[in-house]
Amino acid sequence: MKATTGNFFEDFSVGQRLLHPTPRTIHGGDLALYIALTGDRRAASSSTEFARSLGLAREVVHDLLGFHIVFGKTVGDISLNAVANLGYAQVLFKRPIYPGDTLIAESEVVGLRELSNGKAGVVYVKSRGENQKGQEVLSFYRWVMVDKRDPSTKSGIDQVPELPKEVAVSELKVPEALNLQRFPDLVRATGGRHLWEDYEPGERIHHLTGMTLEEADHTLATRLYQNTARVHFDAHAMKSSRFGKRLVYGGHVLSICHALSYNGLENVVGMAAWNGGSHANPTFAGDTLYAWTDVLARAELPGRKDLGALRLRLVGVKNADPSREDVPLEVVGEGGKTAYDPRVVLALDYWALIPRKR
Repeated sequence: MKATTGNFFEDFSVGQRLLHPTPRTIHGGDLALYIALTGDRRAASSSTEFARSLGLAREVVHDLLGFHIVFGKTVGDISLNAVANLGYAQVLFKRPIYPGDTLIAESEVVGLRELSNGKAGVVYVKSRGENQKGQEVLSFYRWVMVDKRDPSTKSGIDQVPELPKEVAVSELKVPEALNLQRFPDLVRATGGRHLWEDYEPGERIHHLTGMTLEEADHTLATRLYQNTARVHFDAHAMKSSRFGKRLVYGGHVLSICHALSYNGLENVVGMAAWNGGSHANPTFAGDTLYAWTDVLARAELPGRKDLGALRLRLVGVKNADPSREDVPLEVVGEGGKTAYDPRVVLALDYWALIPRKR
């Protein structure tokens, strides 16, 4: 048989290295399509002249578009037979990606845990993306639930890695070329008034507007990233799943929520890192997404007086407007266990870069 069925849980081993196929050169059309599918308004990815005014070579590939493309390359080897992508840790955005750059990806299996029901297991990997110069542009840990080929055979493997709980400020990468000398004259391009000093830890920002997920949009977005996971595409196969229909790729949910968060965080110039993230509950076509952001911390960046970091928690909610009705992040369920509210679909803890006042 020449066609691959993808890797099942039994096919992975700790220390295994996977070199993912299909290098991808990113073009301006990819940036335009990303905007069309998400509504993102980040100025540095929309305007060549704005980006050059910040010292960058040209407009940059949106951090999340770069992430999704690298993530998509890993799917065929890691999560083609996934039940669900569960979470992320220590996601580092290490250097800008520009149109014309070519990305490749590789992963290492860092942990495995078979589920007690024997039907699936959790695979922990560290993935890296590089550009055509061999420079690492981003890296991340993720863990994914993968079906077993033979549920009747149990291995009992339980090698859960100790993953970083957060990214230290000293690990945040600021693009070397980023120069904010002209930023006070450029705020018209962002439409925002608030800078680093204006955000207080403990503050909650409701982003107010919602976006309904269309079946065509989420499938096209996943194709854009060359993410081949059948849970997003194969409606016929998904009829027999526990949900009875296709799942929306969690990364697309993340991108929509991040695009919504522009309202209130207009002057953020980029993501530096994710401390961790969870796709708290499944999302389907027809769901309407809303978002809020909690300001968790504010940090100075070594050697930069013009730029600071905000630690933010982006929360995505489906089919409820949290600015108008009470949507708790977590609820207490049976047995006193705490879990995400069933309307919460995303909780992303990340560091954002934003200019400071002069």
